[in-house]
Amino acid sequence: MCRDEKMKKIRILSWNVNGIRAVHRKGFAEWFKSEIPDILCIQETKATRRQFPEDIRNFEGYHTYFCEAERKGYSGVALYTKIKPEKVEYGLGIDKFDLEGRTIIADYGDFVLFNVYFPNGKMSRERLNYKMDFYDAFLEHAEKLRKQGKNIVACGDVNTAHKEIDLARPKDNEKVSGFLPEERAWIDKLLDTGYVDTFREFNKEPEQYTWWSYRTRARERNVGWRLDYFFTNREFMNHVKSSFIMQDVMGSDHCPVGVEISVH
Repeated sequence: MCRDEKMKKIRILSWNVNGIRAVHRKGFAEWFKSEIPDILCIQETKATRRQFPEDIRNFEGYHTYFCEAERKGYSGVALYTKIKPEKVEYGLGIDKFDLEGRTIIADYGDFVLFNVYFPNGKMSRERLNYKMDFYDAFLEHAEKLRKQGKNIVACGDVNTAHKEIDLARPKDNEKVSGFLPEERAWIDKLLDTGYVDTFREFNKEPEQYTWWSYRTRARERNVGWRLDYFFTNREFMNHVKSSFIMQDVMGSDHCPVGVEISVH
């Protein structure tokens, strides 16, 4: 038997749902049943496990993991996975970040999956500093695992558009958090450290966005930003068979993104 025949494909989707209860009212369960990904990472759940609608709190055929913020109705991430991880951790091990419920880390053996809702820096200089500190803490944690020989797959709402091609109005947003030089430079640093923006390995086209403001019918006109990513370490990139944006999926101001990977 040739080597490729022994490989299994895993489809991973990631979606900032901007409130699980809100997206549930807009057909989330039906979408989930139609997609049936091997792994689904969601961000900005704005809910505790108990507050998840009952029909999606435990989804048949999936192991479920929830990480919630101390503050009610804020942040939060969740993981649905057909494949039971060998180990699951919540947070980065730093209290000021972990109390906001932003990270689930699942070790699948072949790779470690980070499901992350990165902070937004628009509120104040203090929140921008918090965001940059979080970025550094995430990278440090990922690098620690990588140096142990682990492969990294990191997904979620990164809250920054990397290049001018990644948002519709780059000139208008040069001084707006989400496209500030220091935020973009951190993504440069991530890539220079040996990680890959998987989507751009497969698609170099403009107008590929994952978030649109609810104001001014931005989505209808595709005036958006690419804020949601899948990153992997360069050594694992040959396992990534596709990376894509699901722009037609409605229900949130973000759309889902995904990858297909092959592992033994």
